Order: sequence, then C-alpha cells, then structure tokens
Amino acid sequence: MRGARCAGRPRACRSFEAHPNGGGAGIASRPPGLVLPGRIGKTEGQGESGMKIGIIGAGNIGGNLTRRLTALGHDVSVANSRGPQTLTELAAETGATPVRVEEAARGAEVVVITIPLKAVPDLPSGILDEAAPGVAVIDTGNYYPQQRDGRIAGIEDEGLTESRWTERQLGHPVIKAFNGTYAIDILDRPRPAGALDRMALPVAGDDEAAKRKVRDLIDELGFDTVDAGGLDDSWRQQPDTPVYGLRAGVADVAKALAEASPERKPEFRG
Repeated sequence: MRGARCAGRPRACRSFEAHPNGGGAGIASRPPGLVLPGRIGKTEGQGESGMKIGIIGAGNIGGNLTRRLTALGHDVSVANSRGPQTLTELAAETGATPVRVEEAARGAEVVVITIPLKAVPDLPSGILDEAAPGVAVIDTGNYYPQQRDGRIAGIEDEGLTESRWTERQLGHPVIKAFNGTYAIDILDRPRPAGALDRMALPVAGDDEAAKRKVRDLIDELGFDTVDAGGLDDSWRQQPDTPVYGLRAGVADVAKALAEASPERKPEFRG
C-alpha cells in the first residue's frame, strides 16, 4: 500500500518514509561500533554544567537526542506513551531516567516534544507547569494528514503553521527545530565548530531567549543553526520545503529557507 501511495510522488514519500518523524525508516538505534561523540560544539570549558532536559517521545528523534544529550553530560528524563517500563534498555544504554509523561518536564530547562502531531492534544493538561522558569520547549513535529495524522482543522482552515498549532495545544511558546533532521544524523554527523562539512539546522520561534538556548544546545550537539524567523515563518521548514531533510551548511540552508513557498501541496492536505 505504501509503495502504491508513493507512485509519482517520490519527494513527498521520501520525506515521509525515510524521515524520522514520518514513522518510516529513520534509524533510531546506535549503529554497531559507533562511538558517540562528546562535547564538540563548544570550546573546552564552555557549557560544562549539564542542564536538566525532558524528552517526551522516545522514537527515532527522541531516542537519538537522548543518546547524544546524555553523552554530553546533561541530566535527561525520557518518557513515552507506553510507560517507563518500556524504556529500560534506553535507560541502561544512556543513563537517562525513564519517567511517566506527566513527570518528564519537572524541573527541566529544556523540554523536547517529539511525538506524532495527532497525539499532542492528548498530552496531560499542565504538562509544563513544573518545568524550570524560562523553559525552552522544542517542537520537532510535522503534519502528515494523509499518512498519519488525519485532518487538523487549525492547520487546514485557519492557516496556522504546524508549530503554532502545537503551541496552542500546549499553552506555551515553542521553538521549532529538528523537524527536518534525519535521526541518524544526530548520531553520525556532528562536527566541530568551523568544520567545512558541518551541517546547519533551521530554528524558528518567537521567544528569543528560548531560541538562543536551543541554538546553543544544537551548537553543543555539533551543528550550526540558521535563524528561520518567528513561528509564523516556520512554514519555511515544514515537510516538502527545500530545507526539509537538507544536509548542508549555513549558506545553503539560508538559501533553501528563502526559496520556500507557503503553498501547502495537495499531498500534505487532509
């Protein structure tokens, strides 16, 4: 069925099936023999005190962020919809703390929401109430109406960007990042600052302090960033835009953002 649905739409289907947030073939686990890089984004002595980070969603992106962020010395709590008992292997591998979804944001300075868009309204009410003051909330989500999420009226009828819709569900500002990043790249493509082959990731959001915190964290992970504007501009990095899934540096990412069209193509409408 999936192959038939993809006929004549290679880019759209490549984006969904191979992309970590698409529920397809994004690689979640650590390849055999791969040594996770340590703190390479900052010079020695910078940012050495780890943050408390909550990750809600332990799929491809969430799992690999858990691996990298714990390797960098951050205190990571990770949750999924099936309960902490299903996260024992990831916890044993990384040292992260498996928790219930309701507990994931408790005391966290950064919270990553990395679940299917259709599941966002099902998150517990007040999930961010016990987060640290000034918490930065990262939304990695994408809207796949035909392939996974069904029709979401706020996006289709009101013209909200995907992350603006998510922000409304959470009742808290979000920063859009990692939504167009292949999960495996989080493990095997970090590079030191200044490296010629260092990838850049677009980051959008309205809260400049939170955006700065997220950009600094991405730098620490080993990637450059490009400021993609406010959350209403984040359509520039939604699925099937030029920057979505792009493995490139700052100049090419900025160019791809500038070339994006706000038109939502039929294959990405419900």
